[in-house]
Amino acid sequence: MTDWIDIKAGASAYQHIQEQGLTADDVGLLLGASGGPKWFVLQGLDRWMFGEFFKDKKEPLNTLGTSAGAWRFAALGQQDPVAASDLFCRLYRTQTYSAKPDRDEITSEAKALLAKYVPDQAVTEILGQSTVRHHFIVARCRGWTAAETKKQMLGLLSSAFANGLNRRWLGRFYERVIFHHPQSDLSFSRGWRDLPTHHVELTHENFQSALLATGSIPLVLDGVIDIPGAPTGTYRDGGITDYHFDLDLSEVNGLVLYPHFHREAIPGWFDKRLSWRRTTGRKWPNVVFITPSEDFIQSLPYGKIPDRTDFAKLDAATRIDYWEKAVDAGKRMADQLQNWVASGKLREKTKLWHP
Repeated sequence: MTDWIDIKAGASAYQHIQEQGLTADDVGLLLGASGGPKWFVLQGLDRWMFGEFFKDKKEPLNTLGTSAGAWRFAALGQQDPVAASDLFCRLYRTQTYSAKPDRDEITSEAKALLAKYVPDQAVTEILGQSTVRHHFIVARCRGWTAAETKKQMLGLLSSAFANGLNRRWLGRFYERVIFHHPQSDLSFSRGWRDLPTHHVELTHENFQSALLATGSIPLVLDGVIDIPGAPTGTYRDGGITDYHFDLDLSEVNGLVLYPHFHREAIPGWFDKRLSWRRTTGRKWPNVVFITPSEDFIQSLPYGKIPDRTDFAKLDAATRIDYWEKAVDAGKRMADQLQNWVASGKLREKTKLWHP
């Protein structure tokens, strides 16, 4: 049988799986990366996790997401998380724009999608429960990166150059702001000092703004200004600082479950072209990293996972059909993981991640 997923685990996670398998109560943190429509191949896994795997979890589940990852997890805590995930998937998958959409049009579309997916009632549901404790990372801009004029491009170029020399220098241009559920103890993130980091409690007044901000791609969408309860300023995509994460996750109480669409973890947005800068897993001893196999990727239309360039390369009907097929294909990944977890086959399928 074809393996549709690859799984590797840090040393302590690997040992745990070999000795005890994997249950929902083993998981302390669910991780979700930036990446736009790449997440479509993971929606099958989300449906299984949200609807079955975590359904009877006894201990609270922390989630940490940036951009599309944070938007995915906003289904959790809603009255019917599977229905919410399906709604988000459908709304995102069927988005259409004019031939040459500008920033205003794209921002307006994002706000309309958000209003349908996470209306006020959903925010009330999410903040009124404590079973799932959300954490969204958003980038607070400094200097020219906050501008909506041509200066923003100069700020981006300067920050990309500084980041290329030393990732810590990115902190001269952006601050990491973690918006968190009111009942989060923040124990796993208190020690993050690689970049300037702030914590802000999620409320009814800022939840939607924070979620919009974590997906506000520079130059593509407007930044979100002066989020209630947070330091004043312009906020943009959380993937700028934490694209696929290079954070110390060793303080998480339990395992970190990380379903990811990419076989590598790229620390920040500006690191995409820096092939030497990839997360090594050295600080991820407790992470279970689940990715599509090469066979899965080759089985997709065009032999690739969906991405934002599809908007420009394909007409709307072709793109929507392609993305729907990618979502359907992702169900094979979910079925396989569910089988491996239930049968105990996960032990032999999990490989040790060597930093």
